[in-house]
Amino acid sequence: MALTVLRNCSKVLKINVRKFTAPQHVSTGVRHKTTIQYATRPDLPKLAYRKLKGKSPGVVFLPGFASVMGGQKAEALEEFCKSLGHSYLRFDYSGCGSSEGEMGNYSIGAWKKDVLYVLDELVEGPQILVGSSMGGWLMLLAALARPEKTAALVGISTAADHFVTAFNSLPIETKKEIEEQGFWKFPTKHNEEGFYTLSMDFLKEAENHCILQSPIPVSCPVRLVHGFKDSDVPWHVSMQVAERVLSNDVDVILRKHGQHRMSDKDDIKLMVYTIDDLIDKLTTLG
Repeated sequence: MALTVLRNCSKVLKINVRKFTAPQHVSTGVRHKTTIQYATRPDLPKLAYRKLKGKSPGVVFLPGFASVMGGQKAEALEEFCKSLGHSYLRFDYSGCGSSEGEMGNYSIGAWKKDVLYVLDELVEGPQILVGSSMGGWLMLLAALARPEKTAALVGISTAADHFVTAFNSLPIETKKEIEEQGFWKFPTKHNEEGFYTLSMDFLKEAENHCILQSPIPVSCPVRLVHGFKDSDVPWHVSMQVAERVLSNDVDVILRKHGQHRMSDKDDIKLMVYTIDDLIDKLTTLG
């Protein structure tokens, strides 16, 4: 399977290099943004989202951990979908951004429910799910739960099982200390504090959603983009996902100088071209 992935990767890279030199309708900002809307859900926090109406297949963007729908990748995708006339939706998870709640009160399972709500109630027809970091983990969980709503998957620096894997890799004594404290100061370069505070309840709940220990029965096209210089989530995680996914249509694209956020201008163009290629493929098949 790994050899197949690498061969497909080479094929995709050739396609993108040719297209990459002459961008026509791609930018890294949105001139006329959609307005924020709020989905009211019984016994759950209001979910903030922005929706662009258009053709199928639509595109849904899933942000990373502690990220919001106003990031560069999310906004660039809106402009791209608008230029092609395809529908697009981006949203904030419960407790994040403009959605209701406090982030510390939610979990991988809660955010998975957010994604499923979006697929069930806010969009029509199969969607191309684009997941960034933790969003890549959630897109896989959503594809397993709603295969009929999933046209294709695009993972950007996919962080499948990441918090659990990182915790399990700690020395035994360190893990004992964290368990006694009841929380883990998970190191990060992406906020002023230099860490995210993760409760043991969060970590234990996340174990219920790990997917890399067995085959992943997803049959739709899958594209995984990762940077060699990703110091947050190693690029080999995307290779693991590619090996586990049962789909025969799986490509891994590795960016030699790419970092975790993959938000440089060329990174965003590559993401957009990858989605453009999928839309062409799905439209032709459809």
